Amino acid sequence: MQLKKLPIGIQTFSEVIEENYVYVDKTAIAYDLINKNKYVFLARPRRFGKSLFLDTLQNIFKGNKELFKDLAIEDKWDWSVSYPVITVSFANGRVEDRASLDNRIIKILKENQNKLGIPCDDDSDVAGCFRELIVKAYEKQNQRVVILIDEYDKPILDNIEDRELAQEIRNGLLNFYSVIKGSDEYIKFAFLTGVSKFTKTSL
Repeated sequence: MQLKKLPIGIQTFSEVIEENYVYVDKTAIAYDLINKNKYVFLARPRRFGKSLFLDTLQNIFKGNKELFKDLAIEDKWDWSVSYPVITVSFANGRVEDRASLDNRIIKILKENQNKLGIPCDDDSDVAGCFRELIVKAYEKQNQRVVILIDEYDKPILDNIEDRELAQEIRNGLLNFYSVIKGSDEYIKFAFLTGVSKFTKTSL
């Protein structure tokens, strides 16, 4: 009998399932998190599987039932409902100043606009565009929005040795993340991952 491959470094749930990699079923945990919480924050070391778990959540909320055959969540989730999902990841590359942070966020928001088929009236305003994207996604699908953020703290950690710059970048992230709190009525579920606890970043 041939052993299954190990999904080392793979962060895409569909690839793990479709290419028959070893998968430790965490969908029961995902189901409990979704049903018992609205806002979830997970701080764990790198290489802990956070990104794969986020992608698993994305596929659940998009209603991709075929990927969850024989997994714990298959007969529990209502697969007839698809939610608009906004994904944000700071895993790639390095943010070197506040301007590059804002540019990175705008690019991420544009990717989500294209994915959801929703234009923002003002692409240059980080907080305004994010808020507009959430509201329009809710209105378009008549379903509350799911927000998944990976490595929320990496822009700060990239510049942790420069206290002043790290503070500027923290302020930029605070401007961005505060939109989530202010958009509570439109949000179904939000999940953030990172290495640092919120108390360490003052976010």
